[in-house]
Amino acid sequence: MNAVNKYRRAHWLEQHHLKPLARLYEMWIYLIHNCFIPASCEIGPGTTFGYKGIGVVLHKRVKIGANCMISQNVTIGGRSGHYEVPVIGDNCSIGAGAKVLGPIVIGNDVTIGANAVMLKDAPDGTVWAGVPAREIVRKPEGEGTSAQ
Repeated sequence: MNAVNKYRRAHWLEQHHLKPLARLYEMWIYLIHNCFIPASCEIGPGTTFGYKGIGVVLHKRVKIGANCMISQNVTIGGRSGHYEVPVIGDNCSIGAGAKVLGPIVIGNDVTIGANAVMLKDAPDGTVWAGVPAREIVRKPEGEGTSAQ
């Protein structure tokens, strides 16, 4: 059983007011997979974590859409001085070691390169890389987007 499957069970427990059991699942995820995926965050169906989620750290209020691929050592969370946390759309890919920080919205079909530091909103169908991340490609309409 991978980290996402354990998260889904913990999330179900959290939603059904069985928080002590949800915390146990969170500890189990942390100890077995060396990642922090709180039961309170929202992860859409079909989303997967590379290498079983090793090193992934998610803020407790993060929202991740459906069919995303989150690689190892990714951090998705808050930023000093901001209450809001990232919201990630559907069909996104986040490369190894990337950081997605602060009150930003990542659109659908967005690709974030390895070790990128995302600090601003990303429109649908774009590719981002660098520190801080910059838009490097905008995918043509209908190519590799969920609108197909």
